[in-house]
Amino acid sequence: MLTLADIVAGVSNPDTAGQMPAEGVSELVARPVREVVIDSRQVMRGDCFVALPGERVDGHDFVSHALGRGAIAVLVHQELDHERYADAIWVDTTAPTPTFEFNAVSGEGEPGDRPFIIRVDNTLAALQRLSSFWRAKFGPRLRVVAITGSVGKTTTKELTAQVLGTRYQVLKNEGNQNNEIGVPLTLLKLRPEHEYAVIEMGMYARGEITLFASLARPSIGVITMVAPVHLERLQTLENITLAKAELVKALPEDGVAILNDDDERVRTMAQVTRARVVTYGLTPRADLWADEIESYGLDGISFALHYRGGDGFGSFPMRVPLLGRHSVHTALRAAAVGMIAGLTWEEILEGFLIPAPQLRLAVAEGPFGSLVLDDTYNASEESTIAALNLLAEINGGTHIAVLGDMLELGDAEAQAHRNVGCRAALVAQHIVCVGERARWIAEEAQACGAISTQVYHVTDNAAALAVLRDVIREKCVILVKGSRGMRMDEIVAGLAELA
Repeated sequence: MLTLADIVAGVSNPDTAGQMPAEGVSELVARPVREVVIDSRQVMRGDCFVALPGERVDGHDFVSHALGRGAIAVLVHQELDHERYADAIWVDTTAPTPTFEFNAVSGEGEPGDRPFIIRVDNTLAALQRLSSFWRAKFGPRLRVVAITGSVGKTTTKELTAQVLGTRYQVLKNEGNQNNEIGVPLTLLKLRPEHEYAVIEMGMYARGEITLFASLARPSIGVITMVAPVHLERLQTLENITLAKAELVKALPEDGVAILNDDDERVRTMAQVTRARVVTYGLTPRADLWADEIESYGLDGISFALHYRGGDGFGSFPMRVPLLGRHSVHTALRAAAVGMIAGLTWEEILEGFLIPAPQLRLAVAEGPFGSLVLDDTYNASEESTIAALNLLAEINGGTHIAVLGDMLELGDAEAQAHRNVGCRAALVAQHIVCVGERARWIAEEAQACGAISTQVYHVTDNAAALAVLRDVIREKCVILVKGSRGMRMDEIVAGLAELA
């Protein structure tokens, strides 16, 4: 159980972090901490609130709110009014050793009932140090699986956690907690019962994955693929490759790097890791590969899975409830982790069959009994074409593709949108393009043979819904896909109201 002593030791000055708290306060700092949170609205009694500054709000403005909801401690790096919080126990961890100050006579409660206000050098850096300190307490008995890549991280994380969960106690990131805040918060949820942690690692800049790996200490690293996502920030595919390769560089010699053999940029990462390399793909060149792939639309996929390992060669037929042919790669990644973890093929298949409530693409009901494929979490060229391929595999009426801008593609954005438009022309009878960049989708769809009167370019979601109201007159299959910033979940919600 995380305690106030762990908080104080873990966040202390980087040069003295981990020191025991000062004499005379051992009983005070032995108090357990339920959870570490960054949103004062989510604070429950016994939590530690971290006051992070943000673009729009500053957590320091909500210290009082957090304490009022029962926070046992708050982390701050700004000066606060001591008189306003006279009953608090003040801890300064920026000194060579942590110092404690409290008024022994003020207030009605005993010192052991009072909250801690803990001053640190920087709350984000302190949160990260604390997560590293806490993860280190679990040592090598906890195996961490880290997953990164341009596309497919979340689905891989979810399926991998399901597979490992057939035998082990597993912790995983929740939602989109894959960044400089989410990864530490996830690690701070570690408890003695956990045997594996599956940590998705996102990335916007060079060095971030190196940081996350230093906090989580993974022994297994999975790379999905390298694609032109976040090009506006990283400029080139070479920079994206170098950023993703930071994970395999960080693995220990006794670790395992699981690499996509079908992606040349990922395959070459084998040259920069000390860890053992296991490859997966769709050809026998890989250590774990699949062929005989069949898609049954919303009824899942089947394939033959083959592997080559220390115990020889094996082959197994698989039928799993994953959507689209592209999901075979997701299955191979999760299967590879399961193999390394010592699971049987029966356990791996059992993990595949568990319903996955948090996988990105969801199916909803639309007007006239239509199927709505809600894939609005985010979008890149690769993921959008994969979603269009799934649309093509589903029978059930007219196919409609509602496609929004794909953001942060840098210099590749025009060609990426045009590639999507050409694929959409071959898949959908009606194509609704939403946003400024989506005009390239519309133009290329018509150039690739789509009927011009059935290609619509609109500027916002409300206009897209107006088009859909006119177009949908019978049962259809409707794909809605776009970058998160386009808020195309509004279109899915609007279709549900028409149902």
